[in-house]
Amino acid sequence: MAIVAQSSRFGIYGRPVLAWAVALIFFFPIFWMIFTSFKTDADAVKPEFLLFFTPTLENYLNMTENYDYWRFAINSVITSVFATAFALVVGVPCAYAMAFNPSRHTKDVLMWMLSTKMLPAAAVLYPMTFLTKNFLGIYDTKFLVIIVLCLINLPIAIWMLFTYFKEIPKEIIEAGKMDGVNTWGEVKEILVPLAWGGIASTALLTFIFCWNEAYWTVRLTTTDAATLSKLIEGNRAPEGLFFGRLSAVSTAAVGPIIVLGWFCQKQLVQGLTFGAVK
Repeated sequence: MAIVAQSSRFGIYGRPVLAWAVALIFFFPIFWMIFTSFKTDADAVKPEFLLFFTPTLENYLNMTENYDYWRFAINSVITSVFATAFALVVGVPCAYAMAFNPSRHTKDVLMWMLSTKMLPAAAVLYPMTFLTKNFLGIYDTKFLVIIVLCLINLPIAIWMLFTYFKEIPKEIIEAGKMDGVNTWGEVKEILVPLAWGGIASTALLTFIFCWNEAYWTVRLTTTDAATLSKLIEGNRAPEGLFFGRLSAVSTAAVGPIIVLGWFCQKQLVQGLTFGAVK
């Protein structure tokens, strides 16, 4: 009886405290970034001003007035939305074909797709830059950023969609074929409604990956197609980092994605648990 009571007390008090402690540990870097964004660059590097300082909006005003934040933000939105849309346009038919019409090479194709994520990005940086600058003429364009973001996230999107589609009974698709539904009708009228949670979660995660991508967006853009990652990277100089301005720009960059995740958490949880409960 004593063991049961002790376990019960831990479940009532210990687990919530432990959960809050873990949450605070994970949230602390975000809190410190937001906290630092209200300091001047001078205060941000002084130990005596860690907690006691005069808050200022100078960094945010400087970001919008002198650094043209909205142009970078609009570029991030455009490239992330279109890259996510293209990834779904390509990924849904691919995952549908492999899930409901598999062949003996399906697993090999899936593994090959996943293996492309193991390629070091730095290994193809020079040929990518050389080709886009000298031959294709699309360097520093939104089109290039959209294509690159779509391609680097397409393997993950197809894998996720394939996993969700495999949970749908094949008999439902076969019943649609018997009723005379064509392939497009199967995808539109049967597959998408049944796997909407999985498609939504795939779209959300792909959008987050595109929004957070820094390596390619920094190195394949200069001004015209530069995203928020480029703006963040620009807040450094030979004399060091401007921590106040850097924190303000980073807060403005992660803020929209945090808000999006908060409002879309239902779809995200539904997609990630799709097929877990029979």
